[in-house]
Amino acid sequence: MNLRDSPDEVTFRAQVRAWLAENLPAEPGRPWSRKMFDAGYAGLTWPEEYGGRGAPYSHQAIALEEFARAEAPNHMNVIALGMAGPTIMAHGTEEHKQRYLSKMLSAEEIWCQGFSEPGAGSDLAAVRTRIEPADGHFLVNGQKVWSSLAHEADFCILVGRGDPESRGHAGLTYVIVDMHAPGVEVRPLRQITGEAEFNEIFFTDVEVPRENLLGEIGGGWQVAMTTLLHERGTLGFALTGTLDAQVKKLIALTKKRAVNDPIIRDRVAQEWIELQALKLTNYRSLTALIQTGVPGPEGSGSKLHWSEQNQRLTKLAMEILGGEDDGYWGHQQLRSRGNTIEAGTSEILRNIIAERVLGLPRSR
Repeated sequence: MNLRDSPDEVTFRAQVRAWLAENLPAEPGRPWSRKMFDAGYAGLTWPEEYGGRGAPYSHQAIALEEFARAEAPNHMNVIALGMAGPTIMAHGTEEHKQRYLSKMLSAEEIWCQGFSEPGAGSDLAAVRTRIEPADGHFLVNGQKVWSSLAHEADFCILVGRGDPESRGHAGLTYVIVDMHAPGVEVRPLRQITGEAEFNEIFFTDVEVPRENLLGEIGGGWQVAMTTLLHERGTLGFALTGTLDAQVKKLIALTKKRAVNDPIIRDRVAQEWIELQALKLTNYRSLTALIQTGVPGPEGSGSKLHWSEQNQRLTKLAMEILGGEDDGYWGHQQLRSRGNTIEAGTSEILRNIIAERVLGLPRSR
């Protein structure tokens, strides 16, 4: 593993920095996402015939690092780019790819995810939403929760039961649902921050065309594993870049407040050390991704560490402020509480690491 940029990567990193310098500051949303697409920074590794750039994974990692370093807005279609798009490329038909992929990158069509349920949480094998075959279509009934962007989404990647009598992994079916179809209702969920990033979705006799099936009827578990591997496998560099910016702000706060307490200063130094370890772990995962072309379960480790470190870091910042809300760290501390739930709870991620990375016996 070579930690230095190659000549090609040095050139690409300089191009990204120059483009960001010319186009920032910017507001998040469709116009910024479209600008990213037009410049070739959305779907960097996706095939050119579907709107991507056909670039190596190392370029994607560099772009994520540089966007985070510059505190640039993310592409708003995060579910599409990180989950729905790779899943369609792996399991969709050519018609699916031509129909959906390019419009994901351009943010013409926004996507959300329908996996978690009130009675199942992060346990995908326990979902009860029904996706039952009918005359020439599927009929969907059920409820999903904690769905980011559902209030803006045009489409949803949905996992449910094709056979209502099935249990566990068996009998799951994976479909694409038009969020504007009759019978789809979205309700926002108000968070502790006062924002409503997440939603619950109700499906009542929603008709889904048979051609919107991904994989096979009853084969949804395998398709969903592709989605989750890509969600966490490519998330590491974006999260680490964000964490890098947070650590720098924490250090700046420590200097500004002239903190002399050796225990506090040691804790700040520990956050910097753990950030470096996380960076190296991500580079190791990137090497494996380049070699295999498929994200591995190691991404669960990066997400787990980031979420727990970000909670510790924001709590430490509030301690340095003496509980004072400076307009930034208070919000960050409240928002960080969801880090250990979203994109896989810490408990689920520890199980994945134990079973699929360390090879320990299954817990059940």
